[in-house]
Amino acid sequence: ASLDGLSLVFQWPAIGYLVLGVFLGIWLGAVPGLGGIIGLVILLPFTYGMDPVSAFALLLGMFAVTSTSDTIASVMLGIPGTAASQATILDGYPMAQQGKAARAFGAAFTVSAFGGVFGALILAVSIPLVLPIILAFGSPELLMLGILGIAMVGSLSGGSILKGIIIALLGLMMSMIGYAETAPIPRYWFGTSYLLDGLPLIPVVLGLFAIPELMDLAIRDSSIARIPREQSKGGGMVEGIKDAFRHWWLALRCAALGTYVGMLPGLGAAVVDWFAYGHAVQSAKDKSMFGKGDIRGVIAPEAANNATRGGALLPMVAFGIPGSLGTAILMGALLIQGLKPGPEMLTEKLDLTFSMIWTIVIANILAAGLLMLWSNQVAKIAFVRGHLIVPGVIMFVFMGAWLGGASMGDWITCLIMGVIGFIMKRGGWPRPPLVLALILGPILENAYHISMRVHDGLGWTTRPIVLVIIGLIVLTLFFSFRGANKSKSSPDAPVTGDSAERNLVISFPFAALMATAFIWAAVEAVSWPPMVRQFPLTAAIPAALLSICVLFTEARGLRNVVGESGGLRLAAAEGADQAIIGRAAAFFGYLLGMIVVGYL
Repeated sequence: ASLDGLSLVFQWPAIGYLVLGVFLGIWLGAVPGLGGIIGLVILLPFTYGMDPVSAFALLLGMFAVTSTSDTIASVMLGIPGTAASQATILDGYPMAQQGKAARAFGAAFTVSAFGGVFGALILAVSIPLVLPIILAFGSPELLMLGILGIAMVGSLSGGSILKGIIIALLGLMMSMIGYAETAPIPRYWFGTSYLLDGLPLIPVVLGLFAIPELMDLAIRDSSIARIPREQSKGGGMVEGIKDAFRHWWLALRCAALGTYVGMLPGLGAAVVDWFAYGHAVQSAKDKSMFGKGDIRGVIAPEAANNATRGGALLPMVAFGIPGSLGTAILMGALLIQGLKPGPEMLTEKLDLTFSMIWTIVIANILAAGLLMLWSNQVAKIAFVRGHLIVPGVIMFVFMGAWLGGASMGDWITCLIMGVIGFIMKRGGWPRPPLVLALILGPILENAYHISMRVHDGLGWTTRPIVLVIIGLIVLTLFFSFRGANKSKSSPDAPVTGDSAERNLVISFPFAALMATAFIWAAVEAVSWPPMVRQFPLTAAIPAALLSICVLFTEARGLRNVVGESGGLRLAAAEGADQAIIGRAAAFFGYLLGMIVVGYL
């Protein structure tokens, strides 16, 4: 069946559609805000009338490689090209700033090809074995696994773990905007019909990550790399490929992790890069370079996020359980072709199932090869001055924000999140936890309510897998707090990521705003029916208490800053100058003007 599937892929016109899909996938992944989901939606109507092998060669050829080419935006601009490349930013973008973008690309594309191939092969081997694994994960296990993902990203993406957890809880609260999961009651919608369907993910991600980085480039008018090109040593493509082979054991472990987490419906692509990044940090002997341009911080998430494509395909084909929006669209394509997910795909149509697996393998190898050929040219962008890059990227950012819902609200959301992202970056508040929690929020709330109903309360907390995951959450937080305390006790330990800047003049008011917002959210929720208010209160009350703790800590730090500056007014002026508030306001004014002109 495997050999028959391989011969089906290489028949014409299937192989032609596969190559076309790969080219489209490379472009869709590289442009921030587009990605595989939009590609699937656009291409699905074209598959009517195609034979099944050609249809899936086009769709999977495109979908499989977006998680390879999304590395370009993550490394070059500090913008997650798709939700699966958030963790790559932490070390990929610092490498581009050091003039080592080509090295990051070399390692990323090598392990992406390996991860994609490994994930597909493990999928092929696992077909008879995975039914008990998938069936063992019910709603309680998915709920705890999501909480583990949030705990991991909250503890790994900045210097302050408390701030990371608060921002994750903020993301959960933002995911509750719109109609509740359990009843037709709108929550936190501010009387605006645009918010009844919830906050759209793409404008939030683009605003939060893209706009602050582009604003920095525009205001400084310098290149992405902070050093001249002639001074960047050890940053070539070949060095990156060598790095991938040097750390082959890490890539293998993370690819296996990506495959099996990818099989879990609803969670795979959203959390797997953080699981892999967390594993890389916690298994490393020398952790000092993570967040400052450690190549292992690029290898781990890139090996894992490509492997999820193969893993996510299995529950869809074998059991008709689409694990994500992408696999839901692929299941639609399966039904369009007159095929039914289930035992038939693993018996009579097994050669067709194997053709899908081979499509993923070939697409990943082809995409990695093409991107390696082009990436030396792409890496040169790191040395181009900012004013030549910013206008074109801004256009793609707002185009990507618009494509999701074709509403002016998407542009306004993108701009507001840009302002919030700027404040968070300058104030030392990590941004990645917000996006992960926003993605996982509806999944976690649904799993929470099902768990509480099925098990009549908290009985589900005694299930064996749940207890193991709770243990992992406790260990993750314990090691994270211990690592943070060691860093604080070492005066030479540099702070990286969003916590590299901690402007207390901005951070203190933001902490006060967070505490106020969470208290208001809790008060607002009290009047709702029990099933509607349960989850918001579970997130809002701890978030309010943690925000008050951080507020006191920031107040102490601000008092020291005011004392050193000689008064509150001088401290505020100095803080505003460091954060380039005036020029940032002008930049946001330009974007607002662009939106107004677009509206007119």
